[in-house]
Amino acid sequence: MALHALKYCERLFYLEEVEEIRVADGRVYAGRRLHEEVADEDTTNERRSIELESEEWGIFGKADAVRRRDGRWIAYEHKRGRSNQAEDGSPLAWESDRIQAIAYAVLLEEHLREAVPEARVRYHANNKTARVTIDEQARQDLRAAILRAQTLRNGNLRPPVTDDECKCPNCSLAPVCLPEEERLALSSNEASPPPRIFPQHRDRQTIHVTTPKSRIGRSGMSLTVNSEHKAEKIGIEQIDCVLIHGYAQISTQAIQLCSSRDVPIFWLTSGGRFLTATCNAGRVKQRIRQYESLTDLSMRLRLAKRLIHAKIETQLKFILRATRGAAEKRDACQTAIRNIRSALAAVGNVESNESLLGYEGQAAKAYFSALPQILGKRVDNRLKPTGRSRRPPKDAFNAALSYGYSLVQALVLRSVLAVGLEPAFGFYHQPRSAASPLVLDLMELFRTPLWEMPLIGSLNRGAWNLESDFDTAHDHVWLSPEGRKKAIEIFEARIKESYKHPFNGHSMEYARIVELEVRLLEKEWSGITGVFAQMRLR
Repeated sequence: MALHALKYCERLFYLEEVEEIRVADGRVYAGRRLHEEVADEDTTNERRSIELESEEWGIFGKADAVRRRDGRWIAYEHKRGRSNQAEDGSPLAWESDRIQAIAYAVLLEEHLREAVPEARVRYHANNKTARVTIDEQARQDLRAAILRAQTLRNGNLRPPVTDDECKCPNCSLAPVCLPEEERLALSSNEASPPPRIFPQHRDRQTIHVTTPKSRIGRSGMSLTVNSEHKAEKIGIEQIDCVLIHGYAQISTQAIQLCSSRDVPIFWLTSGGRFLTATCNAGRVKQRIRQYESLTDLSMRLRLAKRLIHAKIETQLKFILRATRGAAEKRDACQTAIRNIRSALAAVGNVESNESLLGYEGQAAKAYFSALPQILGKRVDNRLKPTGRSRRPPKDAFNAALSYGYSLVQALVLRSVLAVGLEPAFGFYHQPRSAASPLVLDLMELFRTPLWEMPLIGSLNRGAWNLESDFDTAHDHVWLSPEGRKKAIEIFEARIKESYKHPFNGHSMEYARIVELEVRLLEKEWSGITGVFAQMRLR
């Protein structure tokens, strides 16, 4: 199968066999069903699903079938698709299928210690069988493919995107590879967005467990969530992550199931502070490239400047949008707007991350001073912020703000883990707490659109109740159980909303945009620069 992937697309081979990234989509599952159906058939003079291995060739695999024909054994490979066609109209094996069939034939020769003169590829879509001659040229082609595979395995860089654009839409790893986004970055044609390959919607859901006495367990390939009032059972294939808010319990069996299916588990305090998360071992080649690139100070500064410019510009556009057509609000925010614009203009000329921190702080101070002005007059003054306060939050607004930031953090972290990067190695923030620097870096892109905007919108709609949604002590405020549920509902609704990403021109859910930005960040140290942090409010 690795040789098949190699001849189809070297980038696909590298992602699957070197970085061990595999995505099973509908076509992959259909192929598996076909092989299961073929393996279940019972015929004479034929053997099904035979595992073969050769130390001499350095390959192994499971042949779909071997059959006895005219006194000779022949290796058979079954494919769902249609065959290629020779000039005379006869069926012809595609090159990737041909190499795979040759490999099975030479393995069969070694196993049986007799010549296997032919392999055949059965294409079920058009009911054709292509013959592959096993001669010296076939063996030379196989040796060349194995040598190329070994060369790629020893390298740390992903091969370039295939020149054959027709292969990409049907590839299960296209959302990982982002071939059209790379072609767009390298192309001077901006007339139209590239074809959509990156998925628009999430295909799984996040499980939030907020009730203190809840227990998460395992039943087969499902998670069970039991609380005092109800019980739920959710298939593991429907879950992208589990967030445990407070003191709910989770069994070892449930943790093992989540780990085996790359479903991260996050623990947050009742007040929303991020504690820790599970994550599987990373993909070594990917992380080597990340380490090597982010030890380059010039690379780190370039990425940080793009990041903070995007953050400050988004803050500015949000205030301008919120005060549009409201002269009184706009006048009250003028000083803040001027200070934010001043910081934005200075970002492009900084020469160190330390200087960048200063301008980011200047913009943040002005931004938070403007937020009370864009809240409506009907909003209870006790729900309006009096500056930014953390650890602990001093007012209701900051309590809700901090809780929502924890939800953003969990979303960014699971996106980083899904892409395969190392969360602890960033380019702007320094490691100082349980929060990973790379996650804190990427959060700067999404604090405003994913939480600050929906929070302020919900306050202006009168969605929050000071008495029922918040608990107050003498020196701090935090969300009540009802308030936490409300925050989660607002956040989950927000990340399901769609927005047109400025880079590729396609609308997609915010949850997908976060993943896309992580993948575009990785492109920055993989030879495709200038694609990260283009996310902006319009």
